[in-house]
Amino acid sequence: MNKSLQIAGSISLQVGRYLFGAVFVFSGFVKAIDPMGFSYKIEEYLRTFGGFFESLADYALLVAVLLSTLELIIGLNMIFKVHFNSTSVLALLFMLVYTPLTLYIAIKNPVTDCGCFGDAIIISNWATFAKNSVLFGLLILMLIFSTRYRPFLTKKLQYIFAGVFVLMGISLSVLSYRHLPMIDFLPFKVGINIPQAMDIPDNAPKDQYQTTFIYEREGEQKEFTLENYPKNDSSWIFVDQKSKLIKKGYTPVIHDFSIVNEKFDDITQEVLSYPGKTYLLIMYDVDDSSKKGAEKAEQVYQNALKNGDKFYALTGSSDTEVQKFIDKTGVTYPFWKTDPTTLKTIIRANPGIVLLQKGTILKKMNWRDFE
Repeated sequence: MNKSLQIAGSISLQVGRYLFGAVFVFSGFVKAIDPMGFSYKIEEYLRTFGGFFESLADYALLVAVLLSTLELIIGLNMIFKVHFNSTSVLALLFMLVYTPLTLYIAIKNPVTDCGCFGDAIIISNWATFAKNSVLFGLLILMLIFSTRYRPFLTKKLQYIFAGVFVLMGISLSVLSYRHLPMIDFLPFKVGINIPQAMDIPDNAPKDQYQTTFIYEREGEQKEFTLENYPKNDSSWIFVDQKSKLIKKGYTPVIHDFSIVNEKFDDITQEVLSYPGKTYLLIMYDVDDSSKKGAEKAEQVYQNALKNGDKFYALTGSSDTEVQKFIDKTGVTYPFWKTDPTTLKTIIRANPGIVLLQKGTILKKMNWRDFE
């Protein structure tokens, strides 16, 4: 009986190691192939915390690459038992930072999406804390019974494997940054028809809100609902109204996407319904955009004019910033306005091009790959 328990315990420890490693590998991989997306999430955290943290936002991309690589290394080392003891200590330090942090985020809710699995899987802040708590528990068990994890690779091979893992993590991030994520988890994927993805069915459930009214009488304030507020009682004086979302309704795959011209006319349907080819040059912030990329986009624009194709440069920058950019680069294509957050969600490039035909995405390109 004791032997059976020992075997079961040993198997459980190995399964726990694989589970811990697999979660870290998946988390690190989906972030490594989308370093810009991960950097946006880090920026959101830093700006939310404010103060000193906000001043670090300029280093968000570097931090994104380092953290995703670190997660990959920890996960792969755990699975292959490479430098197991030192990796366990590194993982412990990692969890000692992230577990309390995710608890704080779950309680305070400064951001609605933790970004722990990139855009591949979206989970709530409380689910993130629960996930980290389970991983922390598994890690503690592995540290307690660390002597049962005997390496099957020689020391030399362990160093080689560790070096390969580091190179793998950095290479994934660099390639994805210079081109596009090898797996696109964004709503604006190739093959998606944008109008259909924006459509809301007639019978779709709507957001449900609980409305509370605050009235005051003789210095005393009291909360009422729609059913019992003092509608015809003039002795109560209205003070405030609050609405709380109690049930989320249907949200289309793509939402908050619109294009407006210089007169602030919405031309979204005009753009998406055009039967020919339409090029969308995505430049969410012209100040951060590549000058070389802008010049290559000019060539695409001129070719589009020759072929009778449509071309729209979309940005979230102000008219003043756009004019400065035009004066600096000499580009001749006109700009239209779209929300910068939406533009970041369309493509991980600044600039990047999305090729449409009747609202369907045919191709997406980083500026380095413009044809």
